[in-house]
Amino acid sequence: MFISIQNLTKSFHKNKEVITPLEDLSLEVERGEFLSLMGPSGSGKTTLLNIIAGIDTPTSGSVEINGKDIAHLSRTQLTNWRAKHVGYIFQLYHLVPILSAYENVELPLLLGKWTKAERKEKIMAALDLVGLANRAQHRPSELSGGQEQRVAIARAIVHDPEMLVADEPTGDLDRESADSILRLLNNLAEQHDKTIVMVTHDPKASAAAHRALQLEKGKFVNEGHLLTH
Repeated sequence: MFISIQNLTKSFHKNKEVITPLEDLSLEVERGEFLSLMGPSGSGKTTLLNIIAGIDTPTSGSVEINGKDIAHLSRTQLTNWRAKHVGYIFQLYHLVPILSAYENVELPLLLGKWTKAERKEKIMAALDLVGLANRAQHRPSELSGGQEQRVAIARAIVHDPEMLVADEPTGDLDRESADSILRLLNNLAEQHDKTIVMVTHDPKASAAAHRALQLEKGKFVNEGHLLTH
C-alpha cells in the first residue's frame, strides 16, 4: 500500500477551545491511484491533504508513505522528504510572472545538483508531457488559465516525485480547461504511476478520480469507487 494512515487525529487549541479537524481517521491508497477528497468547508479535507504531503503533522496516529512513517519526522527531515517525494498543484498556479514557462518549471531543480543540460532534459520532458513544449519561452501572461495550470503541473512533476497533492486544481478554470487538466492527472496516475490525492468541491472533478471519499466533521461518511477506465 502506498499511503497507509492509521488512527490519525489532529487537534489544536484555539483560545481555550480544542479544535479537532480530524478524528481517528484511517485510509489506504494504492500506488498509482487517483483519489478525490470532498466535503464542506471545515470538514478536514485540506488538513488531511497537508498531513499526507508532510506540510502538517498529526497529533496522534501513523502516516506511512511508501513504507516510511512521516508522522514523526523532524521539520528538517520533512522538508527534505517533501523535496524528493511530493509534487504540489494549487488552484492559483503560483507561477512567477517574470519567468518563462521553462524557468518556472526549472525552479524545483535549482535546489538539486543537476547540470544545466540535465535540467534542460527534465524540463522539456515535463513540458512535453503536459503538451506545452512549444510554449517553453512564453511567460504566464501569454498563456491561458489552462496552460498556466499545465505549467504548474510540469513544475510539480519535473523532479519525478512519487506522489502529487492537488488542492482545487480546477477551481479557477472553465469546464473545458478543467476537463483537460483532469485527463492529464488521470494520465499521470495510469501511465506514469503517480499517486494523486486531490481536494475538490466540484463533483465533476471528483468523478474523474478513481475513487472518491467524503469527509464531514473529520470523519469519512461514504466512499465511491468511480474507476471506469
